[in-house]
Amino acid sequence: MIASEQRQLEIDNNIVVADAYGVRDDVPCDVPLERVSLKRNVAFAYPKDTPEVRNEKFAQDVVKELISYAVGCMFGRYSLDKPGLILASQGETLDDYLAQIPNPSFGPDADNVIPVTETDCFEDDIVTRFRRFLTVAFGKENLAANIAYIEQVLGKSIRKYFVNDFYNDHVKMYSNRPIYWQYSSQTSNKGSFKALVYLHRYTPKTTNVVLNYLRDYTGKIADIADSLEHSDRAADQKQAAKLHKAVLECKDYEDQTLYPLATRNLEIDLDDGVLVNYLRMGKALRSIPAIERKRKEVSTWTWPVHPLKD
Repeated sequence: MIASEQRQLEIDNNIVVADAYGVRDDVPCDVPLERVSLKRNVAFAYPKDTPEVRNEKFAQDVVKELISYAVGCMFGRYSLDKPGLILASQGETLDDYLAQIPNPSFGPDADNVIPVTETDCFEDDIVTRFRRFLTVAFGKENLAANIAYIEQVLGKSIRKYFVNDFYNDHVKMYSNRPIYWQYSSQTSNKGSFKALVYLHRYTPKTTNVVLNYLRDYTGKIADIADSLEHSDRAADQKQAAKLHKAVLECKDYEDQTLYPLATRNLEIDLDDGVLVNYLRMGKALRSIPAIERKRKEVSTWTWPVHPLKD
């Protein structure tokens, strides 16, 4: 309706101008709906698609925007209780958040580390927090229906979306300069252990907090694998083997990457930009192809601080 109203306003404006110059019969005044440049105009956003496909893509985009906003609320970048940015400067803490919002209806994560794992092992992982966000924002009575709708639009469970797709969408949204960083036990998207942090709340102790989550996760999936090994079901045996492989992956990530980085208490400076700081983290974070291409150019750059050393 808004796009149609805007289209009519543009047509009326064209008529007024054409009449003023006496060219009403010579200049077309009509405006195709595809040219009404409103973000919520599906004809403009997806001009080559059928109406049905346009509506599907629009619903997906809106759901992903909601999820992105929810994650922002989880980290304190946004709040359900106040419009605009809340924590958006380096070094800001929960105290700064509470100074603006003393009694938040949905408070941010305390330690700035949110696990994102396929195996449900944490009481405060991203799926649990997202469900809590939906409950606060739209009411407990609507939670089941909202979850069902979101999963129908995404074409997968919320957990699978967070594990496999959210970070890719976030990196794309921020043009390869993400503000949420994903620690991952593999530099590809296949890491068994993943955790998100908010760049603006990063401290030299953040990696150590992630390390503690990693160790907790490794122990939990090892216990699950051990229990499944005693099952007679082939599916359980297969899952046990998968989890044992994940345990080895996580231990290697700890020994070779995360623990050495945690002991350095690495500082970052947001004035250096996302690219420089992302490279400073080495292989602790998910690989971003556009940034990896820059990594190969490191030897030719003049850095304020070497990206991979203190």
